[in-house]
Amino acid sequence: MPELKKSLAGLGNRQVAAVPPSAIREVDNKISPIPGIIKLTLGEPDFAVPEHIKQATDAAVDADWSHYAPSFGYAKLRQEIADYLATTFDAHYDAQSEVVVTVGATEGIHAAIAGLFNPGDTIIIPTPTFPLYEAVATVAGLNVVQVNTAPDYLLTPQLLQNTLAAHPDAKGLVLNYPSNPTGATYTHAQLRALAAVIADTDLLVLSDEIYAELSYEEKHLSLAHLLPNQTLLISGLSKSHAMTGYRIGYLAGPAPLIKLAGKMHQFMVTTAASPMMKAAEEAMSPAGDGDAEAMKKVYQQRRDLMMAALTQVGFSAPKPAGAFYIFAKLPAQFGTDDVQFVYDLAEHAKVGLVPGSVFGPGGEGHVRLSYAASTENLTEAARRIQRFVAQKE
Repeated sequence: MPELKKSLAGLGNRQVAAVPPSAIREVDNKISPIPGIIKLTLGEPDFAVPEHIKQATDAAVDADWSHYAPSFGYAKLRQEIADYLATTFDAHYDAQSEVVVTVGATEGIHAAIAGLFNPGDTIIIPTPTFPLYEAVATVAGLNVVQVNTAPDYLLTPQLLQNTLAAHPDAKGLVLNYPSNPTGATYTHAQLRALAAVIADTDLLVLSDEIYAELSYEEKHLSLAHLLPNQTLLISGLSKSHAMTGYRIGYLAGPAPLIKLAGKMHQFMVTTAASPMMKAAEEAMSPAGDGDAEAMKKVYQQRRDLMMAALTQVGFSAPKPAGAFYIFAKLPAQFGTDDVQFVYDLAEHAKVGLVPGSVFGPGGEGHVRLSYAASTENLTEAARRIQRFVAQKE
């Protein structure tokens, strides 16, 4: 490889340079070459895309849906999204002006943060949480305030009030529930209490509810239902319909906000892929209503399997009320070095987990386990973890 000219050596966005690469992917890449390893690292559903959605994808390709779509997405898909949100979560949007289809929820997060905040603005991010939010906010030049929510992993009204007292200039708040990495989610009463505090502020809430369909206890209550004028809803089809590779997400919110976030989306990617959007129309239509429910029942069984196995050998974790992760505190004999534990477990037990510390304050001494894997693999992984821990007693 030729070296850069000296005049180019100093190039590089300082904000990007300050952000480390994805720690989750780094761990996954390092352990992947280990022969026979069972990886419970990524939030990757092991289910196949439902057959009727596959058929819709094939039909779109055969019908030559291969050209540029409107930047905000096909009108029919945006209407299906609006109808779905109204029917499922009692959150109401005008499909033409208040919904934009993105390239996964990830791109939606980028478009929202870049389009709606200015460099120097303060944004509050409760932790432990998915590292992407802080990374994108940092690149955008925002001032990130992390709020440690351990041990319950929920932002309480008091925690938010304390944070706002210390940072009265805060412009934004990120909520992700059900949560990655903890599986925690808000009861209806808890969310209403938090919304009452937010309503007395000028905060814009980026509410990432991509795991909404995987809520195990109460039916998911969207913040967009409670605070429609202060909420930008972020979601997609990756988790609910196992469509991670289709890269279809969406933003929904007040028209002035969608106009700005949608403009940023247009500049970033022009539009989502046409065949994938036609498939998403099928997924979001009434024909796809039972898809997530069928997967959720299996996830619940897998959650219970892994919770029982981990508890038997000294891990402790709150029972996940949603998503497909367990965020477990290490058994006492392993201390708090979660990074070393993860690499030792991968090397000696051939099971891949993610260190809790990569998810921010409150994550130290924990590991994240994704049970979005086959029951067979989970059963074997549980056996290996139990044997590894027993050898260290």
